[in-house]
Amino acid sequence: MLRSRDALTVVFVAFVLGTALGRPAVAAEPHYKLVKEIPIGGGGGWDYLNADAAGRRLYVTHGTKVVVIDLDTDKVVGEVTDTPGVHGFVVAPDLKRGFSSNGQENKSSIVDLETLKTISKVPTGANPDALLFEPKSGEVWTFNGRGQSATVFDGKTGRVITEAIPLGGKPETGVADADANRVYVNIENKNEIAVIDMKEKKVAQRWPIAPGATATGLAIDPALHRLIIGCGNSKMVLMDSTSGKVVTSIDCGQGVDAAAFDPGTHLGFVSGGGSGTVTVAKVEADKLTPVQTLTTERGARTMTVDTKTHRIYLANAKSRTDANSFKVLVYGME
Repeated sequence: MLRSRDALTVVFVAFVLGTALGRPAVAAEPHYKLVKEIPIGGGGGWDYLNADAAGRRLYVTHGTKVVVIDLDTDKVVGEVTDTPGVHGFVVAPDLKRGFSSNGQENKSSIVDLETLKTISKVPTGANPDALLFEPKSGEVWTFNGRGQSATVFDGKTGRVITEAIPLGGKPETGVADADANRVYVNIENKNEIAVIDMKEKKVAQRWPIAPGATATGLAIDPALHRLIIGCGNSKMVLMDSTSGKVVTSIDCGQGVDAAAFDPGTHLGFVSGGGSGTVTVAKVEADKLTPVQTLTTERGARTMTVDTKTHRIYLANAKSRTDANSFKVLVYGME
């Protein structure tokens, strides 16, 4: 039988050896917790959020307007109005402009980021949903749900470059890799990624996402050339953006809507509004390593990440008809 001093020695040696072998007693990855809620109020629907890490603003789409929040003070500082059925809002910092996708009027607003006033509106395909600004080309791309197409226009002049790129299905989120001359778009009802040639403005390839299905969320790690895909069948899929090969997948929450990626921590996120969770995973070239299943709120489905503070933001309300409960949930690392 070991004496108490001998037993303590054995435990200490085992701990040191375990640590030396790469098996620390606690997890090395950060975990997220609720930091605060930012009240906004008002009824109506909502969709995408977009954190502008450099400009220190959070843009939250809400019904017929875009609510603007200071990321450093968590205070509402303004609104972009006259955006009927707005789905998304993206920024072009060098142009000092922002762009919205107004689903109910089939247009995109061009907005002065300093005054938050609308400069002009650009016609798009039917029901523009997600959109992106690609800084290398200066182009704005809208992905039109009912139109099953993409519209491309010049962010500086508002000139329409391509009125409608046929996508062959209902698009959701799109991301760009200018160095690869590609735009990637989730085609929700076809269980595939449409790969668009940015110069030719046409679909060049279609990549199946199995074992994923009904993809909605999409993010990209351009350094590793990996797409992070959030799927409606509760799968988080990692795809090689050079070949279309599905590298791996893991289970995630229900009612998936958004995906995000933080290059500073190399963490990927998929939000599940049905289960009220965010799946957090380490993104590597050949695997996704689950880090945390963060409990949020049921209905909190849209999400963005501030790559400066590494906080994630989700919008939610008690219901779409509740006049006072709309808010933004803020989660930070412990």
